[in-house]
Amino acid sequence: MKNTAMKMAVLMITGLMIVGTPSVSANATSTSGSLPSAGFSLVVDGGNSVGDVKEEVKGIVDTATDSSNASADAGMIQAAVNDTIDFNKEIIGINRVMTSKDAIKEDVKEDFSNFVIAQVNDYVNVRDLPDENEGKIIGKLYNNSVGNYIEETDNGWIKIESGNCVGYVKAEFCVTGDDAIALAEEVGTLIATVNTTTLKVREEPGLDASVIGLVPIADELTVSEKLDGWVKVDIEEGEGYVSLDYVELHTEFVTAESKEEEEARLAKEKAAREKANKAARDAAAAADAGASTEGSSAAVTASGSGAGSDVANYALQFVGNPYVYGGSSLTNGTDCSGFVMSVYGHFGVSLPHSSASDRSQGYDVGGISNAQPGDIVCYSGHVAIYIGNGQIVHASTSKTGIIVSDANYRQPICVRRIF
Repeated sequence: MKNTAMKMAVLMITGLMIVGTPSVSANATSTSGSLPSAGFSLVVDGGNSVGDVKEEVKGIVDTATDSSNASADAGMIQAAVNDTIDFNKEIIGINRVMTSKDAIKEDVKEDFSNFVIAQVNDYVNVRDLPDENEGKIIGKLYNNSVGNYIEETDNGWIKIESGNCVGYVKAEFCVTGDDAIALAEEVGTLIATVNTTTLKVREEPGLDASVIGLVPIADELTVSEKLDGWVKVDIEEGEGYVSLDYVELHTEFVTAESKEEEEARLAKEKAAREKANKAARDAAAAADAGASTEGSSAAVTASGSGAGSDVANYALQFVGNPYVYGGSSLTNGTDCSGFVMSVYGHFGVSLPHSSASDRSQGYDVGGISNAQPGDIVCYSGHVAIYIGNGQIVHASTSKTGIIVSDANYRQPICVRRIF
C-alpha cells in the first residue's frame, strides 16, 4: 500500500510538471551596482521557478510518506522528481542566456545575398515604374551604392529598396547574387563604433599589450582585420587593436538618395555656404579693424584666397603647439577635433568636438582631389584642415603636436566643405 502511494505520488507530480507547466522562459538577473550574472532560471506560471516547484514537491513527498520509511522512500521519489525536471527542461527547450561580461561574443557574418549594387560611371535613376518613358524619377543610386532586391521584371528592371527609395533600376547597370556578395566586401566599409568613455588602442591583440592611443566614445574607426575577440583599426598613432567588448561593428554602405533628399541637401549646402561666408566676412572685417589673433606667424601659408584660405592660414599659426587628448585650446593643447572646432569657432562657425560627427558637417566635395583650403579632411578616428598643395594642418599626436602633413599620409574617408 505504501509503495502504491509513493508510485501514485510520483505519477501525479510528473503529470503536474509536464501538463501544468505551459510557459517556461530563460531569464538573466542583475544586481544594482554589479555586473549581470551569467545563467538562467526556469519560470512557470505565477512567477515560480522550477526550484520553487521542487520545494513544493518535496513537501508533497514528505506528506505522502510515513516516518518509518521517510528517508529511503523520499529519496526514491526525489530521484524520480529530479529526472522529471531534467526531462521537462529538454522537452520545453530552454535557452541559456549568457550575460556575463566574459561571455564569448559570436562573430555573426552579415548577409549580403540580397544586395543590388550599382556599377555605373555616376548614378542610375530610380523610377516609380519599370519604364524609362512612363516611370517618374524618384531618386538616384550612385556608383557602388547598395539596395535590397525585391523582384525582377521581364523587361530588364529590378525593383529595389534603398534608403528612402522603393522603385526600379535598370538591371544592366547593377550586379546581384554572387557578384554582389563579392563586391559588397569591396564597396562596404567595416566600422567599429566606440561604446566606452575612452577606448585604449593596443599595439597587439591582448590586454597586456602596450597602449598606442586613446579614442573617445562614439568615435568611428575603420576596421582592416577581424580576429578572435579583437579587431585591427586605424588611428592617428598607427594601426592597433581594440577589444570587441568595447566597440560595435557594422558595415557601412552608400544607399540611394531620393529626389526630396537631394533637393534638401542642396538647399542645406547653399544655406551653410552663405552663413559661413558671412561669418568669414565679419571675421575679416574685425581683423581689419585691429582685432588681434593669438599664436605666432606660420612658416607655411595656405594657397588660394577666400574664406577657406583664411581658415587655413589662421590654423597654421598654431603649428608647433601641443596635442592634448580631449583638449580644445589652440595654444595650451588640443586634440584633432578640438583643433578643427576651435579654428572654425574663430570664424563664427560651430562644429562638434568629434571627428566622427565632423563627417556630416558642411557638404561632401568628392575626395581629396577636389579639396580646397579650409576643407575638413576626415580619416579613421582623426580629422584635419586642408591647406592646399596636397597638404593638411592637424593636431596629430602627443608626440608631434600640431603639424603639417601630406593629405594622403593616410587614406581619407571624406572631405567636407564648410565655406
